[in-house]
Amino acid sequence: MAGAAWQAGSQWLDTEDGVRLAVHAHGPEGAPTVLAVHGYPDNHTVWDGVVAALSDRYRVVTYDVRGAGESGRPSGTDGYRIDRLADDLFAVAEAVSPDRPVHLLAHDWGSVQSWHAVTDPRAAGRIASYTSISGPCLDHYGQWLRDKLRPDLRDLRELATQLAFSAYIAFFQLPALPELAWRSGIMPKLIAHLERLDPKSAAAPTRPDVADGVHGLELYRANAGRLGEPAQRRTSVPVQVLAPTGDPFVSAPLQTEVDALAENLRVRHLPGGHWLPRSRPELVARCAAELVDHVEGGEQTRGLRRARVRPGRGEFADQVVVITGAGNGIGRATARAFAQAGAHVVAADVDRKALEATAEELGEAVSTHQVDVSDRAAMTDFALAVHAEHGAPDVVINNAGIGLAGAFLDTSAADWEDVIDVNLWGVIHGCRLFGRQMVERGEGGRIINVASAAAYLPSAVLPAYSTTKAAVLRLSECLRVELAGDGVKVTAVCPGLVNTGITTRTRFAGLGEAEQAKRRRAATELYQRRDYGPERVAEQILRATRRAPALAPVTPEARAGLVLSRLTPKLLRAAARADLMPK
Repeated sequence: MAGAAWQAGSQWLDTEDGVRLAVHAHGPEGAPTVLAVHGYPDNHTVWDGVVAALSDRYRVVTYDVRGAGESGRPSGTDGYRIDRLADDLFAVAEAVSPDRPVHLLAHDWGSVQSWHAVTDPRAAGRIASYTSISGPCLDHYGQWLRDKLRPDLRDLRELATQLAFSAYIAFFQLPALPELAWRSGIMPKLIAHLERLDPKSAAAPTRPDVADGVHGLELYRANAGRLGEPAQRRTSVPVQVLAPTGDPFVSAPLQTEVDALAENLRVRHLPGGHWLPRSRPELVARCAAELVDHVEGGEQTRGLRRARVRPGRGEFADQVVVITGAGNGIGRATARAFAQAGAHVVAADVDRKALEATAEELGEAVSTHQVDVSDRAAMTDFALAVHAEHGAPDVVINNAGIGLAGAFLDTSAADWEDVIDVNLWGVIHGCRLFGRQMVERGEGGRIINVASAAAYLPSAVLPAYSTTKAAVLRLSECLRVELAGDGVKVTAVCPGLVNTGITTRTRFAGLGEAEQAKRRRAATELYQRRDYGPERVAEQILRATRRAPALAPVTPEARAGLVLSRLTPKLLRAAARADLMPK
């Protein structure tokens, strides 16, 4: 059945070797066709949420692969070989969309057979794009394993992780025992439990059909031998890999290190577990639609540009990085570093002249917004403006802060309000507003909160400043736990003595103007002698953005102070009784 005769609803397609496939079509005729291929031990229903999200704009076709759901079952193991599966895929594509190529969307074993199809010469003119979730190309899988057998600690760790993930494959090769595990209910319960591990799942776990589980074992038995063959496959079809960060079966490196397979490749790391099409269908639908629309002639979204894998790209190319306090010091140095790494920087500061200097230096790599981070309404407007222009940012660096020194009893309530409003409320506003944007986008992100070594070092001369920085550190730790399931990683960066202009603007509570000016000069001379510049802090902020630790002490004294705060807190309290602020 082909062409206009193929109507919406469920119909049958007979393959060359006599297996009947159940095919299901949804959505308007004449629209681009999205062909969704399910994995093991699922059937076409794994795509129900994605179909609901896409079928108003596209012709969405799902089918039960041989041996699953309503489709027929081959008479022997050979009927499950990867070449047969790819033949089925091409037959379905030709039947449902004979006059234009289809856009593949595949998961798990559906991705395995789709990789085989898109790297087949028949893909030219038949497959327009391919979005893969949690499934490797079999030939590449074997080559990837062999490539990791080298004396590199990271490679060996990735190899060990994937081998542990893949232990079930060896079990599936055994006679009788895997079938017993299915029929006894052990495997369905285990899979339902693994689905529950995805904290952001939008749907209740679904126990797979026992018959699908039993018959699908032949997929592994028929194709395990291919892992020993050298990888020689490659495709020019635009490919997008959606790699769930919490997949317990297919590690992210195995999914994403596929440059040799696809010359037009995009990779997106998405928070979630293995069954992403069922747990986060709206996210899968949006990402797939972005590639379909682009291939069909639409504008490339920033998400696609950001995900593009290309030699020579900047480390943060096509990422949007929001930095508060970007007019001076650490903020401007960090803006410069991210711009040099390819990012577009959104620089915010209350000082318009300082912002203009940042803009003049960085040119088109930066856009500026004058905003007071302590003003909730202003920050709300700022976040809305950033989202309207760029979408949700990829990185937010809450850096804006002010200095305040002086004994606690000399510090007025107004002094406390000022430092809390900027140093703490400014960070709270940035985390709350931009963190929500990151969560709603669904693709994770990074929040870097610039605290201070004063957050964990008691001080007799910095009680207000230290209190706000300690609060920023604890807020960061709490947010890191809360947002982990959304893929948003939060880091507190804690510098020590850094030679910036903050010493010339720090207020000394309880002192007259002349004495304050004297203290500022002395503090500035101390920081200048220390000679640790903001550029070095910016390097550490980029490193923290890359690695996403919970806490990143920056300067040597900050790292030493962190160790001492944990090992000898009593000694630090004794040292803090001395007023060490330069006179």
